[in-house]
This record gives sequence, structure tokens and C-alpha cells, in this order.
Amino acid sequence: MRITTRGRYALRASLALANLGKDGSPVSINQLSEVENISPIFLEQIFFKLRKAGLVSSVRGPGGGFCFAKSLDKLTIKEILDAAGEELDLIACHRRNKDCDKINGCLSHHIWVGVTNMINEYFRSITLASILEKDIADEADQG
Repeated sequence: MRITTRGRYALRASLALANLGKDGSPVSINQLSEVENISPIFLEQIFFKLRKAGLVSSVRGPGGGFCFAKSLDKLTIKEILDAAGEELDLIACHRRNKDCDKINGCLSHHIWVGVTNMINEYFRSITLASILEKDIADEADQG
């Protein structure tokens, strides 16, 4: 499993959107691009995927941009990574059993499937709201 640049940027841009759009106002691609130092063209591709997955909605015109389509306490990191096209899988053999001649006798298969399930559950347990709350708590501890 490897999280690609698209997946990492999708998470960073989503956190920036959550932070900048706290009041529910839309945030433009240009704002996100400046804050995260990510190409606006790449961000447009990412947000197209996020919108297609129903995670964000867009507002056209002056003052337009993107905002989340669901509350931050319901939006998980797993959903963002899935929408970005990331596969959180350590192995591919359980998706393509016919390609593996050892699938029926592979002793390690269940280990890799178990670890993959743990990783997916971990990302499913983290919401954008929980990350922002932790960041606020960390700042308060340091201040």
C-alpha cells in the first residue's frame, strides 16, 4: 500500500477547506492552492473527485468555491482517500483470487487481509472534526 500524492493532497486540501470554511462559507481553489502550495489544476482534479463522491459541493460565481456536503464529524479520512482513488490495500490477491495459484494454501494471506482491515478501520475512525479538535487542543497545550 502506498498513498499517492493525490491522496495526500486530497487530505491536506480537505483539512484546509475544513479550517478555512469553518463558518460554512465556500473556499476557492485559489485560496486552497495558496494555503497548501498545491497546483490549482491538481486541486480542481481532486475536488472533482470529491464532489463526484458527494463529499463536497460547489458554489459558482464571485465568492464561490467549495464547502463540505456533510458535517465534519461525519466525514472520515477513509471517505476522502476513497474518493481520491486511493486503495488502502496491502495485497491485491483477495481482489483477484484467480490470479494467484497459492490462494487456497497461502498461510500469510489472512495476516495481510487482517492488517488491511485494521488500516481501513483506523482511517474510518478519524473524522475531519476530530483532527481539527486535536489541533486546537495541541495549540492550547503549547500556548
